[in-house]
Amino acid sequence: MAGEQLNVLKALDQAKTQWYHFTAVVIAGMGFFTDAYDLFCISLVTRLLGRIYYTEAGSNEPGHLPANVSAAVNGVALCGTLAGQLFFGWLGDKLGRKSVYGFTLILMVLCSIASGLSFGHEAKGVIGTLCFFRFWLGFGVGGDYPLSATIMSEYANKKTRGTFIAAVFAMQGFGILFGTIVTIVVSSAFRNAFPAPPFYIDAASSIGPEADYVWRIIVMFGTIPAALTYYWRMKMPETARYTALITRNTKQATADMSRVLNKDITEEEEKVQLQVASGDTWGLFSRQFMSRHGLHLLATTSTWFLLDVAFYSQNLFQKDIFTKVGWIPPARTMSALEELYRIARAQALIALCGTVPGYWFTVAFIDIIGRFWIQLMGFAMMTIFMLAIAVPYDYLVKPGHHTGFVVLYGLTFFFANFGPNSTTFIVPAEIFPARLRSTCHGVSAAAGKAGAIIGAFGFLYASQDQKKPDKGYSAGIGMRNALFLLAGTNFLGLLFSLLVPESKGRSLEEISKENVGNDGTEA
Repeated sequence: MAGEQLNVLKALDQAKTQWYHFTAVVIAGMGFFTDAYDLFCISLVTRLLGRIYYTEAGSNEPGHLPANVSAAVNGVALCGTLAGQLFFGWLGDKLGRKSVYGFTLILMVLCSIASGLSFGHEAKGVIGTLCFFRFWLGFGVGGDYPLSATIMSEYANKKTRGTFIAAVFAMQGFGILFGTIVTIVVSSAFRNAFPAPPFYIDAASSIGPEADYVWRIIVMFGTIPAALTYYWRMKMPETARYTALITRNTKQATADMSRVLNKDITEEEEKVQLQVASGDTWGLFSRQFMSRHGLHLLATTSTWFLLDVAFYSQNLFQKDIFTKVGWIPPARTMSALEELYRIARAQALIALCGTVPGYWFTVAFIDIIGRFWIQLMGFAMMTIFMLAIAVPYDYLVKPGHHTGFVVLYGLTFFFANFGPNSTTFIVPAEIFPARLRSTCHGVSAAAGKAGAIIGAFGFLYASQDQKKPDKGYSAGIGMRNALFLLAGTNFLGLLFSLLVPESKGRSLEEISKENVGNDGTEA
């Protein structure tokens, strides 16, 4: 028979939505705001970095990052994120969610500042130190994924748990949008203060020494809102589920949540405390784990992996796609800061019309429609819209047809975020047992970042024109075929989503079979 839920956890599940829920969303969400800003702002400034450090004297075209350098600059933070997700996910189950939470934020803030202060004015020194610090920046960002999701899921009530976890993740959309706004403001201010001619008129003057300050300010700016939340992160008590189910201290969990909920919670009987103290101890990849959660882990890792292959390909290389469809003029007709401004403006439009609304549609409907159906719908629509771009691609990139391209491209982002980009973050925080919850979320997220690395590195090379690749690149399969490939990836994600369990409206202990006295049968 199914076991009983602890009184303190029952009180959390049945608690009315109140101020501490919103406080937790803001504290965890500002971390994600910074995560998104830090991971995606680099895609805004790579063209500028190419102009500053790789423009050759006498060349007819502005400089751009060599293939290997571009891959490193765009992908190194993702490599750090993957490592951080695995390490901090594991550490969050060993030392506690709160104990590790503050450290990840400090690491993000310090490494973000250090990235902007990369040494010297020569390409080798600047790019080398930038990549070094962005790896460790990514390492801190990686820790925020499992910890933020786990903390929010363990604090929330079961009725609106999906909404609150989705709201934390939705701050990623604002982080991406904020990055474009900061870039627009900074580039505009410097353009007005230091006017520069287009590259084809005066190559050296089109860059200007001031441009070196611009990218550094943009890279560092995202630390400010995150740093402001550090104090409140440290004030949060440890989650009741960690204290009761992992450290086995039900009295402390009851006392902590009585203060948080501002109500008296009945302490557990001594018999129940003894049952908790002698609870399950089997670990990750044990026979018991694989029997109960093996398919769940396959579902969360595979879908997150496939989603991020497509999602990061699109996000990191929007600027290249915008150039191909004529939304951004040829580089030689603009100054360095004019090009930066136009890239940021184009990405801001996509973020405002597709990315941000998608996140908040998930927040609105996740506890109505459910995780399973939103994820299935999202992958299906991403497949359809990617095919709708790829099939008539040669027509859509011709002058006069760009609006159709941008609308379809924006819709793929909308359904990524009102779909698997949100649900792949939410589900792993709900379906695994408390003592492995942060670890399993970290493993799932790391699988996603492995997909992101393939997307970031692979798409850059694969999308190269078959006859006229960019300088420094070998011929690829072309943008149109690359989009077909991403459509196929999305369709595979749809198929693997059929393995994802629905967790809407159920307690975490019911889903993971952790109720006291549970014999392993379905609750």
